[in-house]
Amino acid sequence: MSGQRPEADAPRDHGRPSTPNGLGTSAPDPARVAELSTALNGLLTRIDTAVAAAGRPAGSVRLLPVTKFFPAADVDILYHLGRREFGESREQEASAKVDALAYDDAEWHMIGRLQRNKARAVARWAHTVHSVDSERLANALDRAAQDALAAGERAEPLRVLLQVSLDDDPGRGGVAPADLPALADLVAKAPGLHLAGLMAIPPLDANTHASFAKLATLHTSLLVQHADATELSAGMSGDLEKAVEHGSTCVRVGTALMGARPITSA
Repeated sequence: MSGQRPEADAPRDHGRPSTPNGLGTSAPDPARVAELSTALNGLLTRIDTAVAAAGRPAGSVRLLPVTKFFPAADVDILYHLGRREFGESREQEASAKVDALAYDDAEWHMIGRLQRNKARAVARWAHTVHSVDSERLANALDRAAQDALAAGERAEPLRVLLQVSLDDDPGRGGVAPADLPALADLVAKAPGLHLAGLMAIPPLDANTHASFAKLATLHTSLLVQHADATELSAGMSGDLEKAVEHGSTCVRVGTALMGARPITSA
């Protein structure tokens, strides 16, 4: 799925999923539909403009709507606006949405830090995990994904992005650049996983251009040994243009699309 507007260029009715979505039969709030539609079109224009400014091919950067903290009803509106990928950061919240909406063609992404004891649950619903930063977490996800494959709970290995630390602060998550090659090799050999690429979040007080440039260099080095690891998940509401300039293939956007978070605590 690209960042383009499926419904703007070719209007169509996606219809409700055949499996009950747990939202009842009431129509969505028209005001919220209009709000999300306007925000989505504006965001897609930003992405298209950034891609063109970077001299990159149209459609080379995907939008991943970050729907964490927002209700399933909002996800359902985005689904009917043509979105098929959704980013979540809390396993319990994500599992509830996956079960309630029961889409058969959506891809759910785990974008937050993940504890090993959540690996089995995440392997049941996640298409991609963006935050693998240790061998122990990778091994836990590998075992969980293999079990899910054997049980018929998933059809393909779990896509994994390695989260890289750009400031060597272990408290913020991310594997140190020096340890990245070994972790990449481990994931690439894991039968339950597929090494898809890298993810990083620039430190708040850092030069964003420099951070994304460093990430791009690390990604180029990774591709020498792992040519299929082409995904580069970088850029959010406030810095997506800079991320696109430095090669991001997936921007993770919450606030610019969804608005202020309605939930602030777990």
